[in-house]
Amino acid sequence: MPQLSTSKKLFSEAEKYIPGGVNSPVRAFKAVGGTPAFINSAKGAYIFDEDGNKYIELINSWGPMVLGHAHTEISEAVKNAVDQSLSYGAPTAKEVDIAKLIVSMMPSVEKVRMVNSGTEATMSAVRLARGYTNRNKFIKFEGCYHGHADSFLIAAGSGAVTMGTPNSPGVTEGTAKDTLLAPYNDLDAVDSLVKSNPEQIAAIIVEPVAGNMGCVLPKPGFLEGLRKVCDENGIVLIFDEVMTGFRLAPGGAQEYFNVMPDLTCMGKIIGGGMPVGAYGGKQEIMDYISPVGPVYQAGTLSGNPIAMAAGYAMLSHLNENKSVYKKLNEVGEKIKTGYESNLEKLGLNYTINHLGSMINMFFTDKEVHNFKDAQNADTDKFKPFFHGHLDRGVYLPPSAFESYFLSTALSDEDIDKVVQTHYDVLKEMHS
Repeated sequence: MPQLSTSKKLFSEAEKYIPGGVNSPVRAFKAVGGTPAFINSAKGAYIFDEDGNKYIELINSWGPMVLGHAHTEISEAVKNAVDQSLSYGAPTAKEVDIAKLIVSMMPSVEKVRMVNSGTEATMSAVRLARGYTNRNKFIKFEGCYHGHADSFLIAAGSGAVTMGTPNSPGVTEGTAKDTLLAPYNDLDAVDSLVKSNPEQIAAIIVEPVAGNMGCVLPKPGFLEGLRKVCDENGIVLIFDEVMTGFRLAPGGAQEYFNVMPDLTCMGKIIGGGMPVGAYGGKQEIMDYISPVGPVYQAGTLSGNPIAMAAGYAMLSHLNENKSVYKKLNEVGEKIKTGYESNLEKLGLNYTINHLGSMINMFFTDKEVHNFKDAQNADTDKFKPFFHGHLDRGVYLPPSAFESYFLSTALSDEDIDKVVQTHYDVLKEMHS
C-alpha cells in the first residue's frame, strides 16, 4: 500500500488556497474517497507521486498521451520552442503547419480554428452553428460531457423529450431552455425533439464514443441516423472528438465509423498534452467566423507557439507511424481479454465496454448503452475497486463514469500486471 504522507500535507495546504484543494473537481477523489496522490513526474506508462510511489497509469491525462508520458519527440519540440518565447499573440508558421496537418488527417475538416481548450472548442462550435443556421436550440445527449460552458451543464427533465433545466447554480433558465436532451443511442428521442421544434434546432452535438459516462459505444446505425436527421432538417452535426480525435484512428471516430460531421471539436492530443483545443469543418460553415464572417470568437493564447510545437510533433508522429494504432488496439484487446478471463474465473458477470484504446468495466450484468444504464450500475463497488488498484500500483480514473485511456507505452509486463491486479482486487472484493 503506497504511503501518501506528502500528498496528504499538500492536499491539506491546497484546501486553504484552492477551492476543494484541486483545480478540476474529479481530482479531489470525492467519488472514491481518500487523499488524491499529488503527481511529481511521469515517464512512459508510469506516473510518480510526491511520496515516490510509482503507478502504471490508465488515464494518460484524460486522453492525449497516446504515446505515453514525456515522449522524446514531443519533449524536444517543446524545449526548442521555449527558447523562442512562450507567447506572441500573433500569427506563426507553426499554426499553418498544424492546421494543414489536421485538415489532411481529419476527413470532414476543410478549415480549422485553434482555441485553448475542449470547452472553448465546443462552446465556439455551437455558437458558430447557431450563427450559420440562424437558429437558437441544440440537442445534446445525457451523459455526454462537452466541457463546462453554461449551455452544456443541463440535466434531463422528466422525459427524453423534455427541455433541460440547469443542474449547476449559475446556469440560467434562459440558457437551459435552448438545450434539448435525448438519451444516448436513442434516435426516436432525437426525431421527437426535431419534430417538436421545427426549424428551431441549430445543431446536434455528440461524443461519437462517449467517455464521460464510462466508455459507451454508439449502437450500429446511431451516428448514421444522426447524419440523416441533420441532412433532412438543415441541422449542423457536431462531433465532439476531444477524446476520440486521433486516438481511435488518424482521422478520429469519423474515420473509424465513416460518418462525417459538419463540425468537429478537438483538444488534448493536438497539443501533445499542452492546453489546447480546436474546431473545424466545412469551409462554408467555418467562413462564418470572424474576421471573414459575422460570428465572433477570439483568444490571445489561441495558437500558442509552445502548444503548436508539441501538437505538431504529436500529430506528425501519428500521421507518419500508422503502426501506433495497431499497437493501441492490441493493448486494448489484451486488457479486455484479460478482464473477461478474470470475470469468468471468478464467476462474475460485469459489463466491459471497449473500443480500441478506450475501455472500462461497469458493475452491472446489463448492457450499458446510455447514461441511465451507467447510473444503474453499482457505483459503490467502484470505490474499493479503485483503491484496490491504487494500493497495488495501478492508477485508474477516480470515477466510475470515466473511460480508461491506454497508451503505446504499456509493455506486455505492464499489461500482465494490470490484468493480474484486476483479478486480485475483484477476488478480494468478493471473498
